[in-house]
Amino acid sequence: MAMLFPLLAVLIWAANVIVSKAAAQVLDPAAISIYRWLVAALVLTPFCLPQLRRRARELKPWLGKLVALSALGMVMFQCLAYYAAHSTSATNMGVITALVPLLGLLLNAAVFRQKVSALAWLGVAVSLSGVVYLLGKGSPASLLANGVNTGDALILAGAASYALYGILLRRWAPPFGAWLNLYLQASLAVLLLLPLTLTARSMAVPAQGVGLVLFAGIGSSLFAAYLWMRGIQKLGSDRTAIFMNLLPLFTALLASALLGETIHSYHWLGGGMILLGVALGQGMLNPGRLRRLAPARP
Repeated sequence: MAMLFPLLAVLIWAANVIVSKAAAQVLDPAAISIYRWLVAALVLTPFCLPQLRRRARELKPWLGKLVALSALGMVMFQCLAYYAAHSTSATNMGVITALVPLLGLLLNAAVFRQKVSALAWLGVAVSLSGVVYLLGKGSPASLLANGVNTGDALILAGAASYALYGILLRRWAPPFGAWLNLYLQASLAVLLLLPLTLTARSMAVPAQGVGLVLFAGIGSSLFAAYLWMRGIQKLGSDRTAIFMNLLPLFTALLASALLGETIHSYHWLGGGMILLGVALGQGMLNPGRLRRLAPARP
């Protein structure tokens, strides 16, 4: 039963990739970017504002870090995904997003000088080979000749942004609790995204876009976050994190069923290599770790 929490969270996040792709047809990327976090902040306000008032004096020293976290995790990652959806498939978006843990490993090594094991470097090599194979649509030589699709490059940049967000969130650990942290970052994201609205062709939300905004703002931003936190409480962070590797599979299946996207052999092979590399990079295939993650025998 406890496994349902992270499983449903990942399913919702996969559905949000589909929402991002569908939104590209009816909403300006700047519009859904800001409305998503505005909806999330408004829903959280009755629950979080009283607590924020009580802890207002604690906020000032953390404001700069919270702005940086909001810019990386809420603004750049999500906003780049909405722009990427105009020129790449939902399947590609899901597969490339699976690189977040591995990109975090690389950023930790490059920026924070964290030691990386030989097994992790093997994971990096396998995953990067999978990325090249996927982006080249099964022909890496064509990638060299034609370059990277704009949408694929944007979602890759967004994944790197979110990887850095995860690193800084763990290192800084703002002491406000999960929901107040989310509320603060969502509210700051609305402010940070205001200049982007000046570039929008239209900020209007047509009737067919209302459900998309509500799903992104409530389903993906709040309900999935709650399920994920419950999963961590029940299973622990290590066992919960493993479920994130189902994101590409769920996304591909939903994209095929709802958007009519064709899943090609290069998706399966390239995506499989990426996930294998992520598993190696996170030590998931290490026998010692597998024994630690295994449930205790009765």
